[in-house]
Amino acid sequence: MKHFQLKSLLAAVIALSLLSACNKDKVTPNPIDPVQTTDRAGVYVLSQGGITLNNSTLSFYNYATKTTTADIFAAANSRGLGDTGNDAKIYGSKMYITVNYSSTIEVVEAKTAKSIKQIKMGEGANKRQPRFVVFNKNKAYISSYDGTVAVLDTATLTIDKYITVGRNPEQMVVSNGKLYVANSGGLDFSNIDHTVSVINLATGTEIKKIDIVDTNPIDIAADAYGDVYVISYGTDFPSHPKLTIINNTTDVVKKTTDIDAGYGTSFVINGDMAYYLTDAGKVKVYNVKTDVVATESFITGGATIVVPYAIAVDPLTGEVFVTDAVDYRNNGKLFAFDKTGKFEYTIATGINPGAIVLVNK
Repeated sequence: MKHFQLKSLLAAVIALSLLSACNKDKVTPNPIDPVQTTDRAGVYVLSQGGITLNNSTLSFYNYATKTTTADIFAAANSRGLGDTGNDAKIYGSKMYITVNYSSTIEVVEAKTAKSIKQIKMGEGANKRQPRFVVFNKNKAYISSYDGTVAVLDTATLTIDKYITVGRNPEQMVVSNGKLYVANSGGLDFSNIDHTVSVINLATGTEIKKIDIVDTNPIDIAADAYGDVYVISYGTDFPSHPKLTIINNTTDVVKKTTDIDAGYGTSFVINGDMAYYLTDAGKVKVYNVKTDVVATESFITGGATIVVPYAIAVDPLTGEVFVTDAVDYRNNGKLFAFDKTGKFEYTIATGINPGAIVLVNK
């Protein structure tokens, strides 16, 4: 599942029955993924399915043929992905897929979705429940609900170590040689977490926990100016999210402000702009250089999004992709918009489409 807390708990019930405006000085960003230099082959959409229903799928839309393969993973491997696929990212020639409830990592060929290795994250009742994956210097870092970040060697596909962080960690980002981990504590609303773990990537150890104003931090991103952005949601429903900005040199909170982000939206930074979803189905654009909302409604028309679920931006074209979970129990949709917000096309996905991955030729 994408976010186990309020949004996904509601989704499970349905399925089972039913961001001081000031200019910043630019610094050299820390590279996370290999630079993309070739044309795109298409886009993958990882759909969670329903919790315990074992029906996660990986759709693929081929740019050349303009056709969609409903579940390319199953077609390539003659088996399903498992239960509640949560995140998928490409590093080098491989794509890494976290399958939360099945507690596995599927490593596949990026261009074909053919399985290379399935990595089990815990056995029996001691399942780690992997959530998100990021990369740095041939290592994959995987957050898991058991309060750890696994360090996976991307050459040998073996886990070197587990780093203990806060409770129920969610999204992570690499910035200034450090890994920042949002600790949600979202599985225990009576004792919710309110910290961001800082891991020194050179030593592989947690060096600090940063306290933030609000509880239940989930979403995290970093810009090229030395700032890390965290969106937290508290425990109220509807939520009243806060955007916390952390300096990546001092690891001190610079600012906290309200943000009308939809529950669990990613905060996707492309250049000076960050894109995020609202619960009203809008895409808003935040200028990370001036620290203001630059665009209140990015989409200029042509599409109605019922249940906004995931967002991604293509840094090569400026295209913005948004998924719609529709009603949490039937197949969803992916909407594509050009860099001006004009609707381009839509494709069908699986149930609860929670991750979008662009793949090169």
